[in-house]
Amino acid sequence: MKTVYVGVGDLGASCLHGGVLRTCALSSCVAVIMLAPRKRAAGLLHVALPKSEIDHKLALEKPGYFADTGVPALLSRMKRCGCRKGDLVVKLAGGAVLIEPDLRSDIGRRNLEAVKEELRKHGIDASAEDVGGDLVRTVSVFVDTGTVIISSHVKGNWEL
Repeated sequence: MKTVYVGVGDLGASCLHGGVLRTCALSSCVAVIMLAPRKRAAGLLHVALPKSEIDHKLALEKPGYFADTGVPALLSRMKRCGCRKGDLVVKLAGGAVLIEPDLRSDIGRRNLEAVKEELRKHGIDASAEDVGGDLVRTVSVFVDTGTVIISSHVKGNWEL
């Protein structure tokens, strides 16, 4: 089993038999999981911030860092795996609030809203979510089965 770790602001896609995509320490960041069950392909994006307008250079170097550049970049990667938009099942995780939120700095909520807005621009809705709260999550995506396992030191493991 080959595991590909997706760090903050990174993205990955795989259609390799036995592959696993994993991202760790997901708090206010949002994981975008794209599955293509018939193609046995999966993609994972670890979004750190909502809008690339704050750092265009970083958006070019690391498009996964932002929702507005990361979602299109992951769609492009899935296309390279032979997937079309109609093949995809999308799931979301993360967007936690780990400190006392206020309207200006609730980055978890803002990340989640930006991801959903970008998905809608591409005609995609998430079919499942595990978002909000105050959990730090790890997300594991199993390419062969499309199974998504979320784990937290507080709640253990569960399937999304």
